[in-house]
Amino acid sequence: MKIIGVMTEDFNFFYEIVQILKRISESFISLGFDDAVPISVGVIITSKREKNLVNFPKVVASKDPQHAVNLALSILKGGEKFDLAIVGIDPGPRPGMAVIADGRLVLKKMIQSPEKVSDEISDIISYIGFSKLMVRIGHGDPTNRNRTICAIWDIVDKIEIVDETSTTTKVGLPDVEAAMIIAQTSGHQVMERPTVCPTDGEIREIQRLSRIESGGRITISSELARTVAKGVITLREAIDSQL
Repeated sequence: MKIIGVMTEDFNFFYEIVQILKRISESFISLGFDDAVPISVGVIITSKREKNLVNFPKVVASKDPQHAVNLALSILKGGEKFDLAIVGIDPGPRPGMAVIADGRLVLKKMIQSPEKVSDEISDIISYIGFSKLMVRIGHGDPTNRNRTICAIWDIVDKIEIVDETSTTTKVGLPDVEAAMIIAQTSGHQVMERPTVCPTDGEIREIQRLSRIESGGRITISSELARTVAKGVITLREAIDSQL
């Protein structure tokens, strides 16, 4: 059985990787950039910024240590080529995401924004191959749901919207656990790229948050708030543009 090589000069990243690997009793070896890679190593984990320093066929480079370990383990266990991968997404400002490939959980995590889901899926695709990649996303929170769909429209084979009311066990679960259930629930296929249409209530909420974020100095305009709600700019960028 091949093992994981850890190759990084980022102490904090190295420490977190090692703690995760020790916690799950996974064998690994620490390597320097000039070291010869032993034949026993099947994949190397490094930081995102150090990826170009690693000369090895299978490299996992990530800012997220847990993500890096999950991908490395998937590669070690022969999971780098799947027939079908299903990404389940629980929509929201910080979506929950779970990836199930050929019936096996590959990854689950929280994403920082709907648009970042695209980066996450692209990152996974760069390490692990799929014959077909499908996304299932919960029907709730239409604004953030549609932002997510628009972000991933060009990189996946099929997108389904899942009626979350049929997954009664979802109630009270963390977003990543809800995403796992969504991934395993059939939905209806999205046939065309949706339009993102924030509600008046969502715009007012973003304006309220702008007052808090700016320390009470300003309330951003409804036009700027709408742009934030659509994911075009961040709340901080909207505030700075109006100061």
